[in-house]
Amino acid sequence: MNAVEIEEAVSDLARQPFDPQEFAFSFLEAFGNKPTTIKRLREGNTNKSTIVGGVLQRNNIHIVVSENGKVEEALTLLRETPETRKSKAQFILATDGQDFQAENIISGETLVCKYQDFHEYFSFFLELAGISTVKQIRESAFDIKATGRLNKLYIELLQHNPEWATAERRPDMNHFLARLIFCFFAEDTGIFQGEGLFTLTVQQMSMSDASDTHEIISEMFRAMDTKLKDREKNNIKAWANKFPYVNGELFSGSTDVPKFTKIARSYLIHVGNLDWKKINPDIFGSMIQAVADDEERGMLGMHYTSVPNILKVLNPLFLDDLREHLEQAGDNARKLLNLRRRMARIRVFDPACGSGNFLVIAYKQIREIEYEINKRRGEKNLSSEIPLTNFRGIELRDFSSEIARLALIIAEYQCDVLYRGNQLALAEFLPLDAENWITKGNALRINWLSVCPPTGTGVKLHGDDLFSSPLDQAEIDFDNEGGETFICGNPPYAGSSKQNTNQKSDLKDLFDPHNIRFKNLDYISGWFWLASKFYEQTDGAYAFVTTNSICQGEQVNILWPHILSNNQEIGFAHTAFKWSNLAQNNAGVTCVIVGVRISSSADKFLYFEDSRKNVRHINPYLIDYRDVFIPRYSNSISNLPKMLKGNQPTDGGNLILSSEEKRELEEISPDSREFIRPLFGAKELIDGSKRYCLWIEDDKLQKARMIPQIKNRIKLVKQARLKSSAKSTQNKAGLSHRFIQIQGYGRLSLVMPEVSSEKREYLTGELLGANCISTNKLFTVYDPEIYLFSVCSSKLHKTWIETVCGKLEERISYSNVLGYNTFPLPKLTEKNKKDLTECAEEILIARERHFPATIADLYDPKKMPKDLKQAHERNDEVLERIYIGRRFRNDTERLEKLFELYTQMTNHLKKV
Repeated sequence: MNAVEIEEAVSDLARQPFDPQEFAFSFLEAFGNKPTTIKRLREGNTNKSTIVGGVLQRNNIHIVVSENGKVEEALTLLRETPETRKSKAQFILATDGQDFQAENIISGETLVCKYQDFHEYFSFFLELAGISTVKQIRESAFDIKATGRLNKLYIELLQHNPEWATAERRPDMNHFLARLIFCFFAEDTGIFQGEGLFTLTVQQMSMSDASDTHEIISEMFRAMDTKLKDREKNNIKAWANKFPYVNGELFSGSTDVPKFTKIARSYLIHVGNLDWKKINPDIFGSMIQAVADDEERGMLGMHYTSVPNILKVLNPLFLDDLREHLEQAGDNARKLLNLRRRMARIRVFDPACGSGNFLVIAYKQIREIEYEINKRRGEKNLSSEIPLTNFRGIELRDFSSEIARLALIIAEYQCDVLYRGNQLALAEFLPLDAENWITKGNALRINWLSVCPPTGTGVKLHGDDLFSSPLDQAEIDFDNEGGETFICGNPPYAGSSKQNTNQKSDLKDLFDPHNIRFKNLDYISGWFWLASKFYEQTDGAYAFVTTNSICQGEQVNILWPHILSNNQEIGFAHTAFKWSNLAQNNAGVTCVIVGVRISSSADKFLYFEDSRKNVRHINPYLIDYRDVFIPRYSNSISNLPKMLKGNQPTDGGNLILSSEEKRELEEISPDSREFIRPLFGAKELIDGSKRYCLWIEDDKLQKARMIPQIKNRIKLVKQARLKSSAKSTQNKAGLSHRFIQIQGYGRLSLVMPEVSSEKREYLTGELLGANCISTNKLFTVYDPEIYLFSVCSSKLHKTWIETVCGKLEERISYSNVLGYNTFPLPKLTEKNKKDLTECAEEILIARERHFPATIADLYDPKKMPKDLKQAHERNDEVLERIYIGRRFRNDTERLEKLFELYTQMTNHLKKV
């Protein structure tokens, strides 16, 4: 269940008569527990509670229904009973059907309310459903509730107005939803005179069978688009004259409204009766966009980007500087005035703005600083000098672009109420400005300077319909002499293998004219490229949230030399962290934030999860070291032995045998044993699973064909290769007894998995016997000296590989030409090699002690055996002393030394 579904289930439970016998089970069911789970609890099989009538679900919650008036005592009993602690319950909950109390034992947060109101606090318990939350979303449960109610209305209307669901009319449907949201907000905040005016008018004026509901709403929309002096001649109905003239193009154009069913009318009234004063535009916009997106609706209520994460971008980009100048200004009226004037000219531009999260938060933060300035200057009620038109965006989806502007309008009103009072806010809110500053379109196909022109110039853009305007927009005469423009956002990532045809075309048209190899670039690289070009024309800086892949692997060498050659530098960066949404199982992608500016002597900062470091320079790998761009090398810069990719079958699975298939083949034909060898890929190496392959030398082919089962498999390989679309594969059909690509075999080999878990402290290489065959999922060194196992198993090597090779999703992606061949290793003496060989043997012996534990078992960070960990620690110490005579303090120090050594070793070497 998602958050919206849970809210609905909890609300349904709160409306039902209180049943003390069933409450605990119904409560757990509302949070997604399956009927079988409830049944086991009900029967006592999994109920660990020793309290009469108590229900204790391990790792989750301990619930008890108390006697009347004894709720507080019951909660204390739950807290103190040993079973709560033993079962690691996160929550305790007590109620008597009148009062309701709960506590999150881990965080210490408590909840006290009337029983009939507990549904308002459903987000307090979201972790029961495996949904991780942040404090801000728990405090704004309204946005989830409103999203769910609007979603029901939206689906009901589409089902009974199929023409509105077509691609041609879906923008009209989305525009209608934006109008509704404004009306709900306006009627609860005093913008409309009369509490609940819009909802009550629908309720009172439309027929209960909903047959004319669309006509009533259409008339209200028409009134809001008509000036008061023109209403009589436009025949506006008398009852609609209560609505103010809104303008702002929000209600301009067609006033067509989809037809309502009785159910849809009921949903609309229900939504309108919510308290829309509680709306949080930071959150609501990103949630509501899922309502209008068929593909995203399954994640309804989970589209939430936390404000603290967005501030990781905005604070170092420009807000910290503004606050610093505020601090320096003190109570100096002139300095405060200069700062306010500066802020009035700052533009914030998000070229992938979605529903406007970054713009809304930036606006609210600047208004907060402006308020402090006005307070110090004794001008508390002064009108804001911060225009919404300074907060600009580009968004591909029409509904998101509408919601972005609407969210900013709501944010402006809320700031006016907060900083100037309700009366002044209302007096100046309507009519809305007719300006549009959110552009709908493909950001990689738009000239950003036309949306946000260089400072000191004006721009006039024209369009017919503000809310659905394409590139052309409503006229804006904008002058921003001397102002700064800050670009920010969270553009779509889309790795090279996950881009659709249009996205590939976007990158091709951007990069091909500059001879940049775009095919291996993430989609977000287009935003970095255009932002870099933007600042060739104007002043400011930009920062984007991005997957860390753009700062790892070959993308660094492809993209960053071109960006940083434009007299630009990385001014700040956040190293890897989880960019989490309101999502199940703590889902979230690992991201970095990269801030780029015109080169200057100003401070540079590297941010870590809980700290900040002032550094000399930040290179594209986000290391405090000068710019280095690591390409592929065909040979090891450290003169290490050749590492090859393993052998590739491309056989349709017919040369590969499971353990069962091997056993059956050997039983039928004992002679087949001659042609069967153990096969190792990454899975076999790490998880210990068994697979085998047919390995037939050319001079043994005739003998192998005498075994019918093998002969048939060879035939099937040929057929599979002939069916391939790749000409090179078809050409190997005549050698169907062999793997399609053979790199080496028949010797002792050191193998490294192509992909491995980022959670393990070390890369998990292994030594394979001469009879074993490694696949293309392993990188292989044949006849290695054993010290090489020590080097590849070190923390130094893992740190280097993580940094320069990039990742596959979250997992570490190993590369011979990019990682192994570029790994800088000092020249080793024979004594060094002997010491490292001993370390390698200690690691291998420690592994053997725990047979039959697999690599996955042994290197589980929570279960790693002590002797194996000590062997690795010893290995790290011996190797790191070769570099600097002591252990490195951390990975940052490791990388600084590795980059320094790499630079020294590669000045004369040939790259791939």
